[in-house]
Amino acid sequence: MTRDELDDPHDQDELYGRLKAYEGRTASSGGRGRDPVNEPMIRHWCEAMGDTNPAYPGIAPPTMLQAWTMAGLAGRPAGSARSNAYLELLALLDRAGCTSVVATDCEQEYLRPLRPGDQITFDAVIESVSPRKTTRLGSGHFVTTRMNVRAGDGGLVGTHRFRILKYAPATYTPPRTQSKPPTRADRPRRPRPVVNRDNAGFWEGVARHQLLIQRCLDCAAPRFPWLPGCGTCGSQRWEAVEASGDGTVFSYVVMHHPPFPAFDPPYAVGLIELAEGVRMISDITGVPYDKVRIGMPVQLEFLRVDDELELPVFRCAEV
Repeated sequence: MTRDELDDPHDQDELYGRLKAYEGRTASSGGRGRDPVNEPMIRHWCEAMGDTNPAYPGIAPPTMLQAWTMAGLAGRPAGSARSNAYLELLALLDRAGCTSVVATDCEQEYLRPLRPGDQITFDAVIESVSPRKTTRLGSGHFVTTRMNVRAGDGGLVGTHRFRILKYAPATYTPPRTQSKPPTRADRPRRPRPVVNRDNAGFWEGVARHQLLIQRCLDCAAPRFPWLPGCGTCGSQRWEAVEASGDGTVFSYVVMHHPPFPAFDPPYAVGLIELAEGVRMISDITGVPYDKVRIGMPVQLEFLRVDDELELPVFRCAEV
């Protein structure tokens, strides 16, 4: 089956039937964590996340679940590779023109805390394959795998659902008129931020050129991104306060791939630590991507992306 044949509804039905046949089959088996649950990794995680919960490192933070199953650069030990069924499924999608892949989301369920010394084992199953979906990236199928994570006694301690989109890339046709430089209106629009009842106040502040964070009215802990409750004391009482706009680059990545029409790679995306003690993800402006460094001071500014969208970004504050 070729990509052109995907436009035929009968071929789509035939392909989807073949894809559905893989549901319930093994995606990987025999997985074993490279290291037992251990205090050093827990401490490193907590330091990186700024988590000072006194329960750690006596137990592992639940959201570390995937850390104990990841292969690392050396790959997985023998016996825990992807199954033939999973490789066949991906190859079938490749032959249908769905040659690109993007991770879309994951879900985790925690059944009991992990403690130092626990030895992790795991396996995975192909849980579902969606009907053909059309996205801005292109048309394809969502593939969901479910990893079952067990401790040394064989008891289930958590599950990790991981979903990817295997798709045929949509083509982007640039403006035909080349006699004049492209204008803002010629460029594809950036994705719109998701605004909901929990973060609407933040975007209202952006419209006023204010960077608003939350502060708990019971324990005074600052927080960002906006959440309905305090992660430190659990209180739901809070107030919005304006951040100074001063910060430093805590970490960053340089985006090269995949290309997206609304962006011009390579570009730097930073995790900015604000003077108020919270961190936020933002574009870094005013300096070439290869000159960004950890610890670099930055200052808030507001970038007009198009006629409808303005975003808070951070400009290098060094002279």
